[in-house]
Amino acid sequence: MHIRPAFFASLLALALVSCAHKPIRPTVASAPTLQGDSAHPGETKGWVDTRLYFGLGQVDHPERGVSEMDWRSFLDREVTSRFPDGLSVLDVYGQWQGKNQTTPERLRSKMLIIDYPDTAENRAKIEAIRAAWKQKTGDQSVMRVTEPADVSF
Repeated sequence: MHIRPAFFASLLALALVSCAHKPIRPTVASAPTLQGDSAHPGETKGWVDTRLYFGLGQVDHPERGVSEMDWRSFLDREVTSRFPDGLSVLDVYGQWQGKNQTTPERLRSKMLIIDYPDTAENRAKIEAIRAAWKQKTGDQSVMRVTEPADVSF
C-alpha cells in the first residue's frame, strides 16, 4: 500500500494535535486561614517589622552570660506578654568593637523579629522590652531595626 506524502503529513499533524493537551492542575482544598481578625489581617496598612538584637554572652565563654533557660524566661515574661500574637527568634552570632578596644567582642546573640501595627502603644512595648533586657544584663544597648512591612496572613 502506497501512502501519499500529503495524506501522511495530514495524519501526522492530526496525531500531534490530538496529543497536545493542557496540563492538569491539581485541586487544592481551601485551608482555614488566619485572615480577618486584627492580629492576622488579610492586608495591612501602617505595620512595621522590628528586629531586636540581644547579646547573651561571649562566644568563647558559653558558661557565662545568659543561659538558654534564662532567655526563654525573659522571652515569656517580657516579650510574649506584650506581643502574644506571634514573633520569631533566631540564634545569631554578633560582634562589635568599642572605641577603646583593640579586638572585637564576639557574642552569642538572639535576634527577635516582631511585626505589628505601628502605634505609640506598640513602640512603647518595644522600648520596655529593650529597657528590661538592659536592666537584667547590664548591657548598654539592644540594637533595634524597624522598617515598614507589607504583611498578610
